[in-house]
Amino acid sequence: MFEKQHILDEIKRTAEENGGEPLGRGRFRKETGIRVSDWCGIYWSKWGDAQREAGYEASKLKEGYDKEWLIQQLISLIRELKKFPPGPEIRMKRRRTKDFPCENALDRGIGRTKSKKIQRILAYCANKNEYQDIVAICSEVADSPRGKPEYDSGESETEWGEVYLMKSGRSYKIGKTKNPVGKRQYEIGTKLPELPDVVHTISTDDIAGIENYWHQRFEKKRVRGEWFELSSSDVKAFKRRKFQ
Repeated sequence: MFEKQHILDEIKRTAEENGGEPLGRGRFRKETGIRVSDWCGIYWSKWGDAQREAGYEASKLKEGYDKEWLIQQLISLIRELKKFPPGPEIRMKRRRTKDFPCENALDRGIGRTKSKKIQRILAYCANKNEYQDIVAICSEVADSPRGKPEYDSGESETEWGEVYLMKSGRSYKIGKTKNPVGKRQYEIGTKLPELPDVVHTISTDDIAGIENYWHQRFEKKRVRGEWFELSSSDVKAFKRRKFQ
């Protein structure tokens, strides 16, 4: 039988490795070998009680790290290295600086892929002059061959990209891009009072054709150019497509 203090110590250890957020009981069992039957009805009746005794409040259990804080921490590392950090650099920073978030925390809070992290960073830096150096670094990574997804490993001339749905105020924009959507979001945001929200993207090897399809489908709801007034059912129809 596991002693109570050992379980509490393991909750703290695994939470620290998880970016300061305690694990759910299923993942905790996988990480430590401590089963529900080892504590339930013996030391606590609910897993939340064990986590609270280990020093984690209910709000902390739900929220984990603040997303804006995570983005700021990653920006600081980009500025320090003068490049977008690969996984080993993030782990090294974590070992050197205890308060720096671990990879898992960054993945959960910002995005699990490099392109998603760059998208979030560009969106955060939009219209902020103090982050021009960060925008330049992230845009360069996004534009490089390694920064783009390898949709086709052959020698085909097919050009993959994304058809996106963005929202600004009450209007929706349907457009296409061969670059990361975050970069396009940043470009559009420089012309608007606020940065538009990316609602959904569709990956396709026919971005012009698929964009035209959605433009024609919602033609009667066009406001101007690529902007439309869509209903919730229209948005749901667009979001059902991930590839086309």
